[in-house]
Amino acid sequence: FQIRGHHVAQLDPLGILDADLDSFVPSDLITTIDKLGFYGLHESDLDKVFQLPTTTFIGGNENSLSLREIIKRLENTYCQHIGLEFMFINDVEQCQWIRQKFETPGVMKFTNEEKRTLLARLVRSMRFEDFLARKWSSEKRFGLEGCEVMIPALKTIIDKSSEMGIEYVIMGMPHRGRLNVLANVIRKELEQIFCQFDPKLEAADEGSGDVKYHLGMYHERINRATNKKITLSLMANPSHLEAVDPVVQGKTKAEQFYRGDTAGKKVMSILLHGDAAFAGQGVVYETFHLSDLPSYTTNGTIHVVVNNQIGFTTDPRMARSSPYPTDVARVVNAPIFHVNADDPEAVMYVCSVAAEWRNTFNKDVVVDLVCYRRRGHNEMDEPMFTQPLMYKQIHKQVPVLKKYADKLIADGTVTLQEFEEEIAKYDRICEEAYTRSKDNKILHIKHWLDSPWPGFFNVDGEPKSMSCPPTGISEDLLTHIGNVASSVPVKDFRIHAGLSRILRARLEMTKNRVVDWALAEYMAFGSFLKEGIHVRLSGQDVERGTFSHRHHVLHDQEVDKRTCVPMNHLWEQQAPYTVCNSSLSEYGVLGFELGFAMASPNALVCWEAQFGDFHNTAQCIIDQFISSGQAKWVRHNGIVLLLPHGMEGMGPEHSSARPERFLQMSNDDSDAYPEFSEQFEVSQLYECNWIVVNCSTPANYFHVLRRQILLPFRKPLIILTPKSLLRHPEAKSSFDEMVSGTTFQRVIPENGLAAHAPHEVKRVIFCTGKVYYDLVKERKNQDLEKQVAITRLEQISPFPFDLLKQELEKYPGADLVWCQEEHKNSGYYDYVKPRFRTIVNHTRPIWYVGREPAAAAATGNKNTHLVSLRRFLDTAFNLEAFEGKTF
Repeated sequence: FQIRGHHVAQLDPLGILDADLDSFVPSDLITTIDKLGFYGLHESDLDKVFQLPTTTFIGGNENSLSLREIIKRLENTYCQHIGLEFMFINDVEQCQWIRQKFETPGVMKFTNEEKRTLLARLVRSMRFEDFLARKWSSEKRFGLEGCEVMIPALKTIIDKSSEMGIEYVIMGMPHRGRLNVLANVIRKELEQIFCQFDPKLEAADEGSGDVKYHLGMYHERINRATNKKITLSLMANPSHLEAVDPVVQGKTKAEQFYRGDTAGKKVMSILLHGDAAFAGQGVVYETFHLSDLPSYTTNGTIHVVVNNQIGFTTDPRMARSSPYPTDVARVVNAPIFHVNADDPEAVMYVCSVAAEWRNTFNKDVVVDLVCYRRRGHNEMDEPMFTQPLMYKQIHKQVPVLKKYADKLIADGTVTLQEFEEEIAKYDRICEEAYTRSKDNKILHIKHWLDSPWPGFFNVDGEPKSMSCPPTGISEDLLTHIGNVASSVPVKDFRIHAGLSRILRARLEMTKNRVVDWALAEYMAFGSFLKEGIHVRLSGQDVERGTFSHRHHVLHDQEVDKRTCVPMNHLWEQQAPYTVCNSSLSEYGVLGFELGFAMASPNALVCWEAQFGDFHNTAQCIIDQFISSGQAKWVRHNGIVLLLPHGMEGMGPEHSSARPERFLQMSNDDSDAYPEFSEQFEVSQLYECNWIVVNCSTPANYFHVLRRQILLPFRKPLIILTPKSLLRHPEAKSSFDEMVSGTTFQRVIPENGLAAHAPHEVKRVIFCTGKVYYDLVKERKNQDLEKQVAITRLEQISPFPFDLLKQELEKYPGADLVWCQEEHKNSGYYDYVKPRFRTIVNHTRPIWYVGREPAAAAATGNKNTHLVSLRRFLDTAFNLEAFEGKTF
């Protein structure tokens, strides 16, 4: 019964399907008298008394029961409206805890007061949907009808968690029932919800906005059941189901981190899922695998599955290969509680136990609300086309509110009059709010913000200034950080001999006032820690670095698991530095870091891809949240993406971070010629949706990281990071480029011989990133340093119109070339060409030099790679290459 009782539990409110797709009755479950023989027992043994083992609590205070009573009590526990899956958990204490919660006789007794509260909550849940259906019958709202019990279920989880000390609950959910959750769980003002249905409602000029059933919310209030303060945040999310899961976990982790809540006793997350998506979307699995990792755990999440036994029009039998939609949770030993959603008291009990489980064991738990969907996928959809049998039954199905009210009226808990008054009271609240909603003429998305940053912006949500201070730091600070980066700050710690050489080289560089890429990053991170800014770096193998350049975590060669992070030994009083190798996931982990960055503006949160090419498995997070999050939800985010990029003959999956994708999604206008002012750089950054850079010097990498936090607002930063430049002898920077007063250079102009006699220059090559070093070497070989100027674009988007205008005016007689190592249909050319043309007012061509268009990002053949490199370098310095050609 404990292992397989759930297979015969009465879980489907419609009575059509078994909630599991196996649809078999286990041979070892005594469901009929003839099965007693399986255990060598007979009908005559039913009244025989047996001693109970320690692995059951069905006896209560009794140690022995008759076989008849044993079977009856086990059926009552495991085969009624609750189906329990927990016997796969390999921990005796946890299994015993669950058995005691469900097997002990009389545990599911509710007081009259609790029943009345449950009824009142069901009234609100159901009448809210009824009200919307009456007022806006032809509007999509993705109503909760068929699973109205979800509202009291969530409220029970929150009440119980508040009672146990939780102060902040962060929630993620799909669209079904979202408006109801906003109204009745988070307590968004009803008029704010109702006015969203008004077609004449104008949008404030805060962004492009989103549909009402995607919006989030943040609210602090008193929890009525416990009289304690509770903060609730429902994250905004896109239509991409389950994409919000890791984002919620990241934000929850951050809120726990900033509160010092290492055991998750103050902050927790609740995730709601649909049955089809929970089984179908791989990010669910990725998120589960973060649940117990030290730098990613949120100490247990409560998952609530709204299992309406259908996905849009797809039958469960076509939607998954596992018996239940929740089987993915078994991989992390999370108990799964299936419950018939038409039995509200069973649902409340299960939710209460789930909240206690999370508080006791700090592990995930799943509540599977087996329910139905009264209407189609949305209110305009006809489900009878594809599910005729199911919907014939649904049309006959008595709503759960009526069923439960009839039961309470019959047993005298409430009177019919009290029930009708409760309905009338809530209907009146809705009507009054509806009247007030007509006064709302403008929709302010900021009223739907899920992650406010108190004190960071002014009261109107605008930046407090439009300037950015210089990003350099004092020489003493650079030297101190360099010295610590070159040391082992823990006694008797034996490091690898190869690492000793790396640290000696760092010390030598620090003495010579020079930095390479890894040391520049160290300087940027370390400077923030002194200022109390938390730095978090996450991704695959980031502790050492894919290219063995970083070494932020030192490992003792003699003592297993003994490590040292020198960055956390910079100063007595400093912010902590978190560097953590992630699981081998992009979608889940990038979503997590995005959520982490959402919690506070005063942190530098970086995610590094193993190679830039692999960011595309996280494309959903990039497209739906990072690129468009501010426009849709007025939500700033300063996450940094570090994407190793460069054509080095390493094949099509280890060469390109696909910069063209980021540039294509940039909202930087190619035709609008901006007004240049003193604050042009900062105001241009404020208007853009993200920043794309490809730095060619360690100093500029240092500055762009520093600028990310010193700006008076937050924008996502996409950095195409180097591979071969990490060890390139020319790719070093002097302290002089990083000391106080220095700043990030959006453009690094030519400063050699060509710059001193600009009228003699025949060609200006514009480029970005690593190809600069190839070009400089080739120019020297061909002795063209006077005739050819090379200017580097370090910030590609937003486009530095002001600085490039100066460069173009400096060389009036030169032809203009854009040179890139990427293929023509990738890289930057399609982005920069119209912008250069705007600067010169379409009077001068900007010629392309680089590799030919190609379907793959790069060749896998080293020789082909070198031949194509040679070809475009020859073209770049052939001063007659474009003579007689039309642009």
